[in-house]
Amino acid sequence: MNAVNQSLQIPAAGVVLEADVVVPEPPRALVLFAHGSGSGRHSPRNRRVAGELQGAGLATVLADLLTPQEEQVDARTGALRFDIGLLSERVAALTDWLVGQERFADLGVGLFGASTGAAAALVAAAARPASVEAVVSRGGRPDLAGGLLRLVRQPTLLIVGERDATVLELNRTAMDQLPGETKLEVVPGASHLFEEPGALEEVTRLARAWFVRHLSPAE
Repeated sequence: MNAVNQSLQIPAAGVVLEADVVVPEPPRALVLFAHGSGSGRHSPRNRRVAGELQGAGLATVLADLLTPQEEQVDARTGALRFDIGLLSERVAALTDWLVGQERFADLGVGLFGASTGAAAALVAAAARPASVEAVVSRGGRPDLAGGLLRLVRQPTLLIVGERDATVLELNRTAMDQLPGETKLEVVPGASHLFEEPGALEEVTRLARAWFVRHLSPAE
């Protein structure tokens, strides 16, 4: 696969965020990752998912949602990772920047959110109905999006581990509030981090199929 790899600094909602961008040639669509729970663009799980998406011709953007200074604060307090208002504002701002770039202008945009980042992705999707075409949540906390779930019209895939009982119940409840096409996929034998053999591979297969199905191919 021929691909262009770049490390960028992207202005977003008053700060500058670090991002790793991989663009297959030619790209068919684009997926922005929203990390959560103290994670960032170096997340090995999200990078594995991104690699599979790239193999399907999807450009990927793994961006830190916090600045280095904010990450230090969050490492001490754990507070910012649950600030869904802040995180979703930055996901929306990153989306705006991406669709404003000439090389991405014709690409359908999807959001992949993990843990608390899934809530940020869903809120951003509600705020950007014209830009975001689909959402995938991995072990996500859609409940943290609150009443804004009812504004998410984009096709949404919720992936949860079978052994992640509390999060699974939260996702089942969220399904009833999401008005668009919604599907819950339960990965057999998997816990919250999908560390079991084959679990993350199943996540990547499901996410890739969802995005390929729902993201408009480049013209």
